[in-house]
Amino acid sequence: MAFRVSVLVSGEGTNLQAILDFVHGRDGIEVVAVASSREGAGGLDRARVAGVDAAAFPLGEHGTREARDAALGNWLTEHEVDLLVLAGFMEILGGPFIRRFEGRIVNVHPSLLPAFPGVRAIEQALEYGVRVVGVTVHFVDEGVDSGPVILQEAFDLPYSRDIAEIEAEFHAVEHRLLPRAISLIATGAVSIDPSDARIVRIEGRDD
Repeated sequence: MAFRVSVLVSGEGTNLQAILDFVHGRDGIEVVAVASSREGAGGLDRARVAGVDAAAFPLGEHGTREARDAALGNWLTEHEVDLLVLAGFMEILGGPFIRRFEGRIVNVHPSLLPAFPGVRAIEQALEYGVRVVGVTVHFVDEGVDSGPVILQEAFDLPYSRDIAEIEAEFHAVEHRLLPRAISLIATGAVSIDPSDARIVRIEGRDD
């Protein structure tokens, strides 16, 4: 039986493309649904080109965030999703939605959490003057980028303060780390330590 993945996007969907390129259709992993917070998002086009069902759930079309979340959740349930991946999804998901898919939602964030959570993480790092930055893939809980960490990768921050150049560095790491995390979860290698809900255990790793 396939391990069924859905990806939520808001923009061009470059992380979605990495997922489609590196895990979709491999080792029993299938991307079965892509949803966006807005019509016209490039990620929807990428999904359709790959033959993946795609739909938009703009907040304005549902009256309230709760109604939007419920409609999105029902759509995902219809697709029998095993894992929900937030890949540049720029909308807040409410507590009932998070609880509905508890333990099955992951997010990629451009910082070494818990440093620089929330929006403008890259800009925050630049303003702080840090020398080392990185990317985190984590489980999603009801806080802001506060769920248990699955994978992290650090790299030295370039001296250049050209934001486009720096963002390209982050994207390159995201495009490696996120598909890897999905593959590990799909194989059952990822679990929460029963003695400490903050700790994620990965089978085969002793670090």
